[in-house]
Amino acid sequence: MIAEVIVDVSAYPIDRPFDYLVPASITAVIEVGSRVKVPFGPRKVLGYIIGLKEESELDRSKLKPIDELIDLEPVISTELLNLSKWLATHTLAYEIDALQVMLPAAMRAKYEKVIVVDELEQIEDEAFKRFLAGRKRIPLKEAEASGLLTTVKDYVKQGIITVDTAIRQQTAVKKVRMIQIADKETLETLLASIQQNAKKQMELMNWMIEHAGETISAKQLMEQSGIQAAILKAVIEKGAATEELAEVYREPELPQLKDTAIPVRLTEEQAVALARITDSFDKRKPETFLLHGITGSGKTEVYLRAIKHVLDQGKEAIVLVPEISLTPQMTARFKERFGPLVAVMHSGLSSGEKFDEWRKIQRGEVKVVVGARSAIFAPFENIGLIILDEEHESTYKQEDTPRYHARDVAIKRSEYYNCPVILGSATPSLESYARASKGVYSLLTLSKRAKDQELPAVTVVDMREELRNGNRSMFSLPLADAVRIRLEKGEQTVLFLNKRGFSSFVLCRDCGTVVECPNCDISLTYHRANERLKCHYCGHEERVPLQCPQCESEHIRFFGTGTQKAQEEIAKLFPEARVIRMDVDTTRQKGAHERLLRQFSEGQADILLGTQMIAKGLDFPNITLVGVLAADTTLHLADFRAAEKTFQLMTQVSGRAGRHDLAGEVFIQTYTPEHYAIELSKAQHYEPFYQLEMAARRQYGYPPYFYVTLVQFTHEDLLKVADYAEKGTRFLKEHLSQHTVIIGPTASAISRVNNRYRYQCLIKYKKEPKLTETLQQLIKIYRTDWIKSGLIMTVDVEPASIF
Repeated sequence: MIAEVIVDVSAYPIDRPFDYLVPASITAVIEVGSRVKVPFGPRKVLGYIIGLKEESELDRSKLKPIDELIDLEPVISTELLNLSKWLATHTLAYEIDALQVMLPAAMRAKYEKVIVVDELEQIEDEAFKRFLAGRKRIPLKEAEASGLLTTVKDYVKQGIITVDTAIRQQTAVKKVRMIQIADKETLETLLASIQQNAKKQMELMNWMIEHAGETISAKQLMEQSGIQAAILKAVIEKGAATEELAEVYREPELPQLKDTAIPVRLTEEQAVALARITDSFDKRKPETFLLHGITGSGKTEVYLRAIKHVLDQGKEAIVLVPEISLTPQMTARFKERFGPLVAVMHSGLSSGEKFDEWRKIQRGEVKVVVGARSAIFAPFENIGLIILDEEHESTYKQEDTPRYHARDVAIKRSEYYNCPVILGSATPSLESYARASKGVYSLLTLSKRAKDQELPAVTVVDMREELRNGNRSMFSLPLADAVRIRLEKGEQTVLFLNKRGFSSFVLCRDCGTVVECPNCDISLTYHRANERLKCHYCGHEERVPLQCPQCESEHIRFFGTGTQKAQEEIAKLFPEARVIRMDVDTTRQKGAHERLLRQFSEGQADILLGTQMIAKGLDFPNITLVGVLAADTTLHLADFRAAEKTFQLMTQVSGRAGRHDLAGEVFIQTYTPEHYAIELSKAQHYEPFYQLEMAARRQYGYPPYFYVTLVQFTHEDLLKVADYAEKGTRFLKEHLSQHTVIIGPTASAISRVNNRYRYQCLIKYKKEPKLTETLQQLIKIYRTDWIKSGLIMTVDVEPASIF
């Protein structure tokens, strides 16, 4: 038998299956989807079996045998193997990268060189003998640390020892020492034979008689009986118990947040949406639903009931949430409904915990997985429903290779299992809503809040007026007054600082004008180094104006502020307020998201100040005020999705207030109150926003009217990167059709990262049959030739942002 193996080497000439002979000893047990250790050139590497066959095109005598079978049970199912092939083609990635993304990082290979002693008796060197101490396998780094590398080399030449590569997983299965206590009679007989002065042994024996026949971990036994390890060992040797290592799961800490919302009955709209989804499931249709529900309309309840329906039919469900900060509250709700049937997968877990959650899924011990982007590859084999909550979020797109979008993978998997996909959002992405309008997706709408509460009252504060009235603080007077009232009443406030943009723009604080590109309808990016403004779509460039081109005011400067500065200002204005700050700095530690949210939900703070991560999904009864400190930071990003992102954020943030019995109020501070994204987010009017934004997208030729693909070049030498970007763009222009627009090459928005200069070109197209083929040819040129000069070229099909 011959196995087709994809080896663990990301390189262009190796991006294909290699044939290996299957040794007779493993022929009966080898399966497609298992991992193997194979010789590859001078070394040994990990490989994945993607096929088994009887014949090879190569001469059998040239084929090397598989060295070792790592898995008896396949770790990748046939469905996921086919998915990895599709993923590699769709995202223009190496097949090995597409396979690796299916598995938790813990299962990736850890390579270690090992000395294998073949002829122990032929070793004469005394120092080396002492080092070996009778062992036949020793890590090479131990010999290196003992200064014995020269001796090792000599013995390798003589053929007495060999150096091999040991391949291990990065994380092993966790095992615990378990003690099986003998029956009462045996223990009583042994107790009688113990010498009177062995008091501790007698004490342990008496404890064991009370727990006869039980199985308990060694750690628990010692804690409960108060006995030391040496005493336990002596008693076991006498035959009072047996011990063995048992496999256990590393359990992630469960969120202590309570499910605040279990409605008795569904609203009419929820019932209609649920009926459509369950009907599609019952008919085994791979249908994609866009569940468009305003904030607080009870989308999660629809998910929970749809999942219950699916589980009752013996199927499984995958639920994706965009950010780790949403996972605690979501997990709490799911655990409360489905108990131990839920597994959790997100970046906040240790690699060991992820590995154990993955194993629970693979063994069929759980039926629901809740997690971030990578949970879409959960190794279920009987999927009945896939849900993407907050489907508009850019975090569903993977930033490095393979650059997949979780939505595309979800739809692909649903086609295989003939099951529905739910894309849920209060503010769907324009692409999804356009597809729903055309009938590609089925639209389900929830237009009322689940408990029929009013939407919060939204006030837009014009910061230009505040400045004219002499208020230079980042808090407007109306917002500061509203916070004071909440502090007096003992209610809670969420303050949101939109610090997503890493590029600054130039804004007039008197009239709100932002300097934009004349060709692209996108704000120009401020470059501090040379005081220039640049457009990173078309390359237009101008110097920073000294006065506003609109009102001639001199209050024109670049814009941007951070959470620490905001916290200092809160301390000045409201010294008595207890503040929890949630941003990248305060949530670095494991479990920090959950800890901070729990403190807030238990009323240990009055104000929650945070960035992106607090804008969505939070559902606490006591939040009655939400303040957006600066709506402008995303509105004027150098990105064609800036207005869409702002509308989504304002709507999501507003939705955190007044979700229960207390009425909510929202203040949005901005220098551009008249912008339609801010104006329409006040009343959560999605459809009019969609119409206006689509008109702008059509005018300037952006998605969803066009598809875009971004090709990026980086190099340490500015002239070289510009030269290769020029060559790449020229190649694309020569090989793609006349209807395809190629913009660039131009410097990227962040023109230098880690001392590497960045250039890019943008491909815009409606239909381009030769796109994949042309990009593959360009990648081939890059991988066989350009890469040698130190260039890095990446291709991102439908990127989340064009920075």
